[in-house]
Amino acid sequence: MSYLKFDKSLMINLEQSLPKEMLRTNKSGAYHCTTIVDCNTRKQHGLLVIPIPEMDNDSHVLLSSFDETVIQHGAPFNLGLHKYQGDCFSPNGHKYIREFDCESVPKTVYRVGGVILSKEKVFISHENRILIKYTLLDAHSETTLQFRPFLAFRNANALCIENDRINRHYEQALNGVSFCLYEGYPALYLQFNKEVSFVSDPYWNKGIEYVKDQERGYDYKEDLYVPGYFELPIKKGESIIFSAGVGEIKPRSLSMMYNKEMKLRTYRNSFFNCLKNSAQQFYLKKQKDNYLLAGYPWFGVRARDLFIALPGCTLAVGDVETFDSIMHTAMRALKAFMEKGVRSEVIQGIDYPDILLWAVWSLQQYAKETSLEHCTAKYGTLITEIVDYIIKNKHPNLFLHENGLLYSNGHDVPISWMDAVAYGKPIIPRSGYLVEFNALWYNILRFSASLIADKPEQRVIVDRLNALGDKLALSFKDMFLNDYGYLFDYVDGNFADWSVRPNMLFALSLDYSPLDKKERKKALDVVTRELLTPKGIRTLSPKSHGYSPTYLGNEAERENAYYQGPARPWLMGAYAEAYLKIFGLSGVSFLERMLIGYEEEMSNNCIGTISELFDGNPPYMGRGAISFAVNVGEILRVLSLLKKYNHF
Repeated sequence: MSYLKFDKSLMINLEQSLPKEMLRTNKSGAYHCTTIVDCNTRKQHGLLVIPIPEMDNDSHVLLSSFDETVIQHGAPFNLGLHKYQGDCFSPNGHKYIREFDCESVPKTVYRVGGVILSKEKVFISHENRILIKYTLLDAHSETTLQFRPFLAFRNANALCIENDRINRHYEQALNGVSFCLYEGYPALYLQFNKEVSFVSDPYWNKGIEYVKDQERGYDYKEDLYVPGYFELPIKKGESIIFSAGVGEIKPRSLSMMYNKEMKLRTYRNSFFNCLKNSAQQFYLKKQKDNYLLAGYPWFGVRARDLFIALPGCTLAVGDVETFDSIMHTAMRALKAFMEKGVRSEVIQGIDYPDILLWAVWSLQQYAKETSLEHCTAKYGTLITEIVDYIIKNKHPNLFLHENGLLYSNGHDVPISWMDAVAYGKPIIPRSGYLVEFNALWYNILRFSASLIADKPEQRVIVDRLNALGDKLALSFKDMFLNDYGYLFDYVDGNFADWSVRPNMLFALSLDYSPLDKKERKKALDVVTRELLTPKGIRTLSPKSHGYSPTYLGNEAERENAYYQGPARPWLMGAYAEAYLKIFGLSGVSFLERMLIGYEEEMSNNCIGTISELFDGNPPYMGRGAISFAVNVGEILRVLSLLKKYNHF
């Protein structure tokens, strides 16, 4: 496939180009997100969107968009694009686009008569600043560029409406000006690398509409403040660099900053490189701490997502150092919770009952990538503390019963990754003995025993762990394995959930399983037959009661469908591991064919990454968050697994 390059015919067709989004981040929480034609279609879109911790834990849109106008012979040609009421798009700047390329940085080439102008956008790493480089590739007469900033200064999950509270004052800056529309916000500096004229011509651009929000049943109309315009001449072959940031910068440094940032780019010219680049977008650095965001544009740091996504987003791209930096931050949060009951302010859900299980699973992947000895040296104490914490029943909602199984109460609050809620109650009340909790627990017991198996002084502990594992294996089969060859999703008292769901996969995929190979193959056949799609594993079988494959409608309708059929790409990680454990080398070609569906997504939805979920029925449309860490991480891990098998 041609990677992340789109020609004129696609770009000028809004039906094809408008659904395609693009995302760039600074790896410290700020981002730039819009469509490939620079028409914002959701409230979270913006040219410069940054976190402002002094205000809240959300992102804030400072600069919504930046409309360019080419002037020749006194005639203006506006390259901007906004949607207004009645499917009215204006000023229709997309009709001048000749090409869009996002393999290195987002680059758009416009042609206006004899003028050919390129625009390239670069987000500066770990700084709240975006640079846009304009190059006049060709022109047959004098050319002037005009730029109008559309300012928002609002929470990314809210909308701006014309008001009298706005501060219309602006300050002069080096080759530009600065604005601060509301109290509490930082000043936004708009500067160029050459002298520029700013003409104050303030007005409210009213009635801009966001179609994605309209589809989702949210408020979707906004008014944006346009304070005036910048104007400067440009010569053929000349490049002009524009900067939008929260601090003033020396204009002469912009070119050097731009070139330096370009050298850091991972070119998105292959499936692997697209995912690698996408994985790095989730990295989040706050002072000396490092995290992994769950997804863009509206997710924060979530404990479960962090531990599931971490191996793929770091180890699978050869970045052991980043794994360690993120795990060390998470480790402090885990210990604070286990020792003092303190919940992290940044890592959401650190107290959920399965978090400790996923944390050890993540460390197990680390051990396979480095070595058991290396993992034991760095994280052996943490693993021992987690196992001891669980065995001693110290967790407020994770109880080790006499039969060796773990029990959690999920009647009133969601306790697993299937956490949709309606009217304050879990839509899927998974409670009691959950199949993946206990599959992970069995795997942890065996794995933690293997870490100290060669230490004679630890023999008593090894024997104790293995004895508990033996008891658990018998209880697991008795509790979950049903007469139809697959596993109950959860069992609570006399109730067993017969729904065919993907959570059984972890009993088939983990390095240590309580099931024998024949039992695992039979259950895997059910998953393949009823849950496998080209875009992931369904959250519920079409044969099960309540199947709802399409994630559409208002918020309540979407919540009810969330885990009732839509497919989740991240589950392909467990599916691929289970498949390879059963079929070995003979399963490689099948899994490689299954990856074609994900490679197709590189030029769909948010280009170069993978959406949160996909409809469970054809044509398997992408929905939800436009870039989701666990999906990117686990598909990267599948690629890594297949690469190792292909080396045999």
